[in-house]
Amino acid sequence: MEKYYEIRQREMAFIPLRGLTVFPNMVIHFDVGRDKSVAALEHASMTDSEIFLCSQKDPKIAEPTRDDYYHVGTVAIIKQMIKMPGGTVRVLVEGLHRAEILEIIDEEEGEYLSGEIREYLYEAEGLEKTQEIKAAMRLVEDSFAEYVGLNDRILPEELITIREVGDPNRLTDLIASLMELKVEQAQRILEEFEILDRIEILTAILEEEIEILEIEDKIGKRVRNRINKVQKEYYLKEQLKAIQSELGEEDELQDEVDEYLEEIKKLGLDEEAEEKVIKEAERLLKLSPHSAETGVIRSYLDWIIDLPWNLEREERVDVKYAKDVLNEDHYGLKDVKERILEFIAIRKLTNSIKGPIICLVGPPGVGKTSIAKSVARALNRDFVRMSLGGMRDEAEIRGHRRTYVGSMPGKIISSIKKAKSKNPVFLLDEIDKIGNDFRGDPASALLEVLDPEQNSSFSDHFLEIPFDLSKVLFITTANTTSTIPGPLLDRMEVISISSYTEEEKLQIALSYLLPKQLEAHGLTRDRLEVSQEALRSVINNYTREAGVRNLERQIASLCRKAAKRIVEEDRETVRINVSNLENYLGIKKFRLDRLDGKNQIGLVNGLAWTSVGGTTLTIEVNTMKGKGKIQLTGQLGDVMKESAMAGVSYIRSNLDSLGVGEDFYENKDIHIHVPEGAIPKDGPSAGISMATAVLSSLTKRPVLNNVAMTGEVTLRGRVLPVGGIKEKVLAAHRLGIEKIILPMDNEKDLEEIPSKIRNSLKFVLVESMDQVVEEAVVKE
Repeated sequence: MEKYYEIRQREMAFIPLRGLTVFPNMVIHFDVGRDKSVAALEHASMTDSEIFLCSQKDPKIAEPTRDDYYHVGTVAIIKQMIKMPGGTVRVLVEGLHRAEILEIIDEEEGEYLSGEIREYLYEAEGLEKTQEIKAAMRLVEDSFAEYVGLNDRILPEELITIREVGDPNRLTDLIASLMELKVEQAQRILEEFEILDRIEILTAILEEEIEILEIEDKIGKRVRNRINKVQKEYYLKEQLKAIQSELGEEDELQDEVDEYLEEIKKLGLDEEAEEKVIKEAERLLKLSPHSAETGVIRSYLDWIIDLPWNLEREERVDVKYAKDVLNEDHYGLKDVKERILEFIAIRKLTNSIKGPIICLVGPPGVGKTSIAKSVARALNRDFVRMSLGGMRDEAEIRGHRRTYVGSMPGKIISSIKKAKSKNPVFLLDEIDKIGNDFRGDPASALLEVLDPEQNSSFSDHFLEIPFDLSKVLFITTANTTSTIPGPLLDRMEVISISSYTEEEKLQIALSYLLPKQLEAHGLTRDRLEVSQEALRSVINNYTREAGVRNLERQIASLCRKAAKRIVEEDRETVRINVSNLENYLGIKKFRLDRLDGKNQIGLVNGLAWTSVGGTTLTIEVNTMKGKGKIQLTGQLGDVMKESAMAGVSYIRSNLDSLGVGEDFYENKDIHIHVPEGAIPKDGPSAGISMATAVLSSLTKRPVLNNVAMTGEVTLRGRVLPVGGIKEKVLAAHRLGIEKIILPMDNEKDLEEIPSKIRNSLKFVLVESMDQVVEEAVVKE
């Protein structure tokens, strides 16, 4: 056959490729990392953007020599180059025509590989398509169609492209580029310059690949048939098991189910619940031992068997013993102890009473959680605790349904299982901090748990049979009732625990905290002596809280530092008193509020409630020449500002009786300030205090310095009741106040104040602002 291509010879840079063969008319991208290869690309891109690409015989060789790569390859044009991280270059090339290396130039010394290249430029028009070539083309097209039918990695659309190619050179190169060929096979096709010989080589490779694919298909069918056979065997085995069951032949699974049934009958469940659980156990016989559902049923049955359906711990119903335990563990808390003793007394008279739901509400650190443990000890019951703080998922209360993967009962049932009895003391801690979101409302789920009328048949989603919670003594704790949902609060008996007085804290420190910390630090009272005055100073000058949590930390700090001195200085005894307390705890953190030495105009002692107990609030008022502007400062909330405005309105409406100038609201500015401006303050209880301070400033009459007051004021001068009376009175007593003005409706709250403090103060109960002015403002 006549030659139908031109031959051209020139010098050109080249790159040996690892595991890749590029054919003419083939567009492909690859990464280049070797220094010489990158340099060859850069040289080519700066000249005519053409480069010679050949294949490496062994892709593992990092620096190939002339014997390590094929000398026949493809001249390609560089379409795009992108520098990648790490120094590699990603290049996009298009194959142009075949070529071969005649001579290699500067293989070792050169910056890049280059050589004398002979190119074979084919011309489609110059090739006469004989009958022989046409027949060969048809044969290779048919073989490729058969190959595509067996190989699902090549899209059928590629056949359409192949059928439309009229040039035999391009046809062979296109088919070769689409096939998954080894480098040796691809090189055989690339090195053949004569078209008929090349088509024959390609056809032979195709036939070989088709034969391999057919064998793979046969093996695949054989494997699938084998799987079907396994499934058939499984079905027959299941039938065999059923026949064996009918014949009474017991196997391991039957033994396991019988064991479950025996345990279930021992539980003493009611008829309906027992029937449901037995059905679940019998389902095990109908399922494959390897089925996922088998594990779920086993887990369900294990939970049912482990729960204390009828196991009760014997209760100790002894009021005297319970009283001794409660007093031994806690100082004060009279209301809580009284309610627990009432419950025990009624239990002694009747066994049918349902467990009450007690909610202990009070500031942090007053002993809400620890008293629940004492109740359990007093009643000889098991104790379990569940924290509700931040809980948002209803499933944590009621559990997950068994349709979910990894499902399990909720924390109520889990805690009962942990208690191993159906009548424990169950503490639900921080019930005021429960939340809700898209996963449900845990507070609503608790309604059934905390309702004595409903909890005898509490249903967990996992168990799906009712569990009796009526004999559980539920105790909940909260810092405030304001965030507890109404329906939930309605089911509980709220017992408020107020903050401790200084005397109570001292007794708690002496009787409970100090002995506990001495034992924890390996000390005795002989080795560490702490005076009462030192403890009182710790209470007043180093802690300011409603409870005793920080007080215990400070006592622990004293023990640590004393232990260090005993070991370092080899001392027998360390004595801590007021004079050397700062050596152990540092400078005092808080100062006691001091009572002003004389009566002052526009200065009133108010009383306030905070989360760490009561505090005194100095309210100052100044009046200046102006245009009737009222200014309030000290980070006051909206309610407190409104109380101030109500007080001013009361004064304006009673100018004559109060002796205030008629035009003060036109020619005087009023500035009301509450010190400690960085601390937010709100609430209506400073109403009468601010009104009295404004009145004092306007009339220039001083306010008695030994008087403190609290109460809400209305526009007509009525004084309304407020909360936190006990804490406020304790704060006034600390300050040295002698007389306290309270709303008449707060008279009932005086019972909560310790008698020793109550007898040392004078309480004035008022109904109107006129009485407040009479008692607090110095007469003209």
